[in-house]
Amino acid sequence: MDMIPVSSSAIRAVGYDHASGRMKITFEQGDTYDFCGVPEPVYQGLMNAISKGAYYNDHIRDRYQCY
Repeated sequence: MDMIPVSSSAIRAVGYDHASGRMKITFEQGDTYDFCGVPEPVYQGLMNAISKGAYYNDHIRDRYQCY
């Protein structure tokens, strides 16, 4: 999965697999987390958000866990 660098004080890069809905987020402190079953509109919302950190907190954090 290609990681796309983003302009954010909290998030360094985002990757998304359209076929599986799997998303990876690399945070500025260097940790990378996987999220499963993420709908494409949620991914697009993150990529288009003015504040990616706020969008992550409101729409992604503590959701889409991979089991």
